[in-house]
Amino acid sequence: MIQQLQDRFPGADCRIDEDSLEQYGRDWTRFHTVNARAIVFPRKEEDIVWLVDFARKNKVALVPSGGRTGLSAGAVATQGEIVVSLERMDKIIEYNEEEATIRCQAGVITANIHEFAEQQGLYYPVDFASSGSSQIGGNVATNAGGIRVIRYGMTREQVLGLRVVTGTGEILSLNNGLIKNATGYDLRHLMIGSEGTLGFITEVTIQLTTPPGPQAVVVLGIEDLSAVMPVLTSFRKELILSAFEFFSDQALTKVMEHQELKAPFDSRTNFYALIEVDMEKQGSDDKLMNCFEHAFEEGWIVDGVMSSSDAQAEALWKLREGISEAITPWTPYKNDISVTTSKVAAFLEAVDSKVNEAYPGFKNIWFGHIGDGNLHLNILKPDDMDVETFKDTCASFSDIIYRIVAEFGGSISAEHGVGLLKKDFLHYSRSEAEINIKKGIKKLFDPDGILNPGKIF
Repeated sequence: MIQQLQDRFPGADCRIDEDSLEQYGRDWTRFHTVNARAIVFPRKEEDIVWLVDFARKNKVALVPSGGRTGLSAGAVATQGEIVVSLERMDKIIEYNEEEATIRCQAGVITANIHEFAEQQGLYYPVDFASSGSSQIGGNVATNAGGIRVIRYGMTREQVLGLRVVTGTGEILSLNNGLIKNATGYDLRHLMIGSEGTLGFITEVTIQLTTPPGPQAVVVLGIEDLSAVMPVLTSFRKELILSAFEFFSDQALTKVMEHQELKAPFDSRTNFYALIEVDMEKQGSDDKLMNCFEHAFEEGWIVDGVMSSSDAQAEALWKLREGISEAITPWTPYKNDISVTTSKVAAFLEAVDSKVNEAYPGFKNIWFGHIGDGNLHLNILKPDDMDVETFKDTCASFSDIIYRIVAEFGGSISAEHGVGLLKKDFLHYSRSEAEINIKKGIKKLFDPDGILNPGKIF
C-alpha cells in the first residue's frame, strides 16, 4: 500500500518518517496519541480524487490537514489513517476586480489572503491569532470566527463558492461565486463547518470588502461582570464596533509575564473589555468620549485607555491576542462555548462558580469574543499533575460546563468545531433527531466512512 502511495506521490510528496507522522498527524491539541500511516501532499484536485479512490479500494481512511491550528483534535490521525496535507495547494488562482472576489486553493494561508486583499485596496475581515499559519480550507471546514465577527460575521458569510471532492470521488462545484442563487438546498453551506467529514475542500471563492476606516482601540477596566453588557449596549448605540473582546485579570497577568508587556493603566480590575471602534464618521471622537464618561458615571468601569496611534492600538491588541500563546506551557484544557449575548454575564458567573466549587485548586483563564457571545474558558494543568490525569479530570469538567451550556440554550463549540474532543458532548447542543440526520448526511457523502473518521460523531 505504501509503495503505491510513494509511486503516485514521489519524493517528499509522501512521507512515512516518524517526525513527519508526529508533526502532521496532530493539531494544536495534545490529548490524543498520534497513529498516522503516511503523510501525502497533493498538488492538484486530481491527486485528491485519486486518493479517495485509493482509500476506498484499500479500506483505509483519510484525514484532511491544513495549518493544524485546530483546538478540538479535528485534524488528528489516531487510527492508522493517511494524512492529506493541503499545504502545497496554496495558489491564488484568480482575482475578479469587478466582483471583488478571489478564487484560491484550500492551502492558502489566511494571512496571505489578508495581504493580497490589501494589495488590491480591499479587505478580508476574518482574523484571529493563528491567521499566520492557518489555511483557508481549514477556516471553511471549521467555519472560523475570530475577533471581528460582531461586525463582519463568521467565515460562512465570506464564502461565495466551493469546490469539493466527496467521499465517493465526485467533484462538486458549489454556488459558482453567485450572490443570489435560489435553487434549493445550498450544499456549500453544508460543507462549511463539516470538519472534513463530508469532503475535501479544494478551492474557495471569497468575497472581499471595502477596508474599514480609521479604528480606535479602547481597553476598559471592569470590576463586576454585570457591567459588561451595559457597556456593550451603550457603545454600540453610539458607535460602529468592529470588535468587543473580553479577558480576565488572570489572563492579563499571564500575557504580561509572557510578552513582558505593561498593564494598560494603573488600576487592576477583575475583568477587561477591549473595544475596536470605527472612527471614520464625523463626530465619532465626541461620541466615544461621551460613551467613556457615561460608563464612568454609571459605575460600569473603573479605568480606561484609548489608543492615540496605530502603534498603541497594536500594543493594546497584544494584551488580548497574546493570551493563547502565553498559557500554552500549562497545557490548557480549552472550552470554546457560546450563548446569546444577553446571557453572557449570567452564564459566565454560573460556569465559573460551579467549576471553582468542584475543583478549587485549578486556575481558570477566561477570555473571548464577548460581543458575539463566544467565551473561551481555559483550565490550566497544575504543575504536579500528569497530562493523562489532567485530561481525565477535565472530562468531568466538561460535563459540568456543558450541562450549564444546555441550560442557557448555548453551544458547546462556538468556533473551534467538535473534532474528537467534544463529540461525546454533542447531545448538549444538538437533539437526537438532528444528530441522526447529520449521520445520514455523512453516510450519503462518505458511504465507506473514509473521511476523517471518528470526528463529530
